[in-house]
Amino acid sequence: MPTSPANDPTLRSWIDIRPGDDFPIQNLPFGVMDVPAWGPRLAVAIGGYALDLYACAQLGYFEAIGNDVPELGAALPKVFRRRSLNAFLRLGPAAWRAVRECVSELLRHDNPALRDNELAMRTCLLRQRDVTLLRPVKPTNYVDFYSSLEHATNVGAMFRPDNPLLPNWRHLPIAYHGRANSIVVSGTDVRRPQGQYRPAGQETPVFGPTQQLDFELETAFVVGQGTQQGGTVPIAEAESHIFGLVLFNDWSARDIQSWEYQPLGPFLGKNFASSVSPWVVTLDALEPFRVAGPAQDPTPLPYLQAEGAHHFNIELEVLVQPAGATAAPLVISCTNMRHLYWSMAQQLAHHASNGCPLEAGDLYASGTISGPTPGSLGSLLELTRRGTAPLNLPDGLQLGFLRDGDTIILRGFAEREGLRIGLGEVSGTVVGNG
Repeated sequence: MPTSPANDPTLRSWIDIRPGDDFPIQNLPFGVMDVPAWGPRLAVAIGGYALDLYACAQLGYFEAIGNDVPELGAALPKVFRRRSLNAFLRLGPAAWRAVRECVSELLRHDNPALRDNELAMRTCLLRQRDVTLLRPVKPTNYVDFYSSLEHATNVGAMFRPDNPLLPNWRHLPIAYHGRANSIVVSGTDVRRPQGQYRPAGQETPVFGPTQQLDFELETAFVVGQGTQQGGTVPIAEAESHIFGLVLFNDWSARDIQSWEYQPLGPFLGKNFASSVSPWVVTLDALEPFRVAGPAQDPTPLPYLQAEGAHHFNIELEVLVQPAGATAAPLVISCTNMRHLYWSMAQQLAHHASNGCPLEAGDLYASGTISGPTPGSLGSLLELTRRGTAPLNLPDGLQLGFLRDGDTIILRGFAEREGLRIGLGEVSGTVVGNG
């Protein structure tokens, strides 16, 4: 498919967008907002604003789409007044692209249609700070991969020093099925979970609040096109099933996890909460930031082999604001999505290879993204060597694992030749179990 005209780096909007803003006119990510007295509706982010897609449809701004494809034009107002993107996603890639390009045209600096209609502008364009951003999709299913070679090696070395990377890891994208209904939108507090774990030096386990609460720096892709049970997705077609990308924090209780994970893998140490950013950045918008991935040795089996660049050059960072701190959040890690060993296309093709059905709105998380240097690690488990080497923070604070009141913020953006496409941020504050 040719590059979308909405990606034109020379485009300018009549909306004032600050340098370095995550949401220029070349981005236009999709989300869901709740507006007082109006209810939920789909929106597109532009600068510090949210463009109400339902209001735009009611005022005829998507008329051109209806003229070209009448059935699509009739469907849009209905899907724009929903509490998730799911119904919109089911309209398919042609609809996703048509709406994004129509919004791009509407927001161009030289288009007066909305710009010069003050009443319409007040109706359609709302400040993000004045609305409540909701979880963007309602996932029926959630999968968490384990696709960072550095992370898998670092964690494996803690538990299996002589054999950190299991023999299957370089042959297939490892993953587990998580809990979809515990995924929450950015800004939602995360309650410290209770569980069974075995304290260091003890032979028997105890039950209580986790003492080793951790974050995991991840991205996640949103499935846009589903499949029927028994169907597969060739890797060359995998990205056509992906709508876009969000930031993802897979909160983890390390002591519960390490006690329970053998032999079947993560369960209560993982399924209590995961946080997702509110805006879904489309693959169309990320097209200029494709890069080749790491060399894969051994060569994957044919069904996982793909031509072209299927990784993305997206800078990622983790910030912490300790409980009670008044200073600005502190950056504790910086890495890049390009470090992932397995691409999104490989992840999706592998998951569907056995006939497992995909559903629009499903979330597929990357797994912790760590880089090759000490400052590029994507979890406290790695950054603090399982809590034995706490991070030294300002005011004499030390951070081993997360305490009640600590806030974690993940941010991400792609930048090239002055064009910045941001993923926004996902944040969460730990609250006590009492």
